[in-house]
Amino acid sequence: MTDPQLWLAALEIGAFFSLIALGMYLVVVGADFFNFAMGPYAMAAAMACSFVVVDHGVPLWLALLLGLVVGMALSVITEKLVVQKVQKRSGRGELPALVAVTAVLFGVQQLAGTIFGRTPLPGQQLFDFQPVTVADATVDSSSIVLIVGTVVVFVVVGLWLQATQTGRLLRAVGDNQEAARVLGLPVNRVRLVAFTVAGLIAAIAGLLFAPKAGVQFTSGLSWTLTAFIALVIGGTGRSWAPLIGGVLLGFVQVFAPYYFGASAAQTAILLIALVFFAFRPEGLLSRKVRV
Repeated sequence: MTDPQLWLAALEIGAFFSLIALGMYLVVVGADFFNFAMGPYAMAAAMACSFVVVDHGVPLWLALLLGLVVGMALSVITEKLVVQKVQKRSGRGELPALVAVTAVLFGVQQLAGTIFGRTPLPGQQLFDFQPVTVADATVDSSSIVLIVGTVVVFVVVGLWLQATQTGRLLRAVGDNQEAARVLGLPVNRVRLVAFTVAGLIAAIAGLLFAPKAGVQFTSGLSWTLTAFIALVIGGTGRSWAPLIGGVLLGFVQVFAPYYFGASAAQTAILLIALVFFAFRPEGLLSRKVRV
């Protein structure tokens, strides 16, 4: 574990998965629901951006804006047309809505493949400047943008949840929706805010990570599964808990294959997930629900 380049790669992967896990966290906090479609939102945002730039010559800033809109729109549609309606018809039961969101996951992947193509697309560089050397590791512009962007997003979301009325409403509604309805709080509007911001963060994750590895329509499923495990490990007790889980999985994904072979990463991640499900399902930082 002495190669600084491996540590950098672990931080990059960890930053990406922690962002998608942060989107899941916001939906859990604001709507008390696991949205498993976050990975496809990130994939669709990155593919939309690259597709219009590569195939249609659209300016990058406009393509990035399109990617953000795609991520938010997919999340809002999921809440308004799928989760909300299924929960209402099933007596607010969670299982039917979870099954419906899983269908959304695969539906978004197939839709993205149909619209943007089934071949991998290159990610678009937000900024392009000369690499810098940090502790014998060569850090290129996309790595800096990804890591710094992740830190900025976590700081902004943390401040938003703690210091704004909307953030406090989000936590209050997510803690106990029935009590929030009795108190006259705008539950449906707050849920919509949670899904919208979560979609925005998923889109940012996809746009920041795509320049490192490219993107294809099947990427969403694996991104969702790893980010979900990151959230399970970190827990939902703090807004930065997904960062802990994401970075831990980033190190596992880089160092497990380095020492134990190519297939070791998935095995190690599954073993870690099993340990947490069995002995600490609430994660490292558990959430205290006010009643």
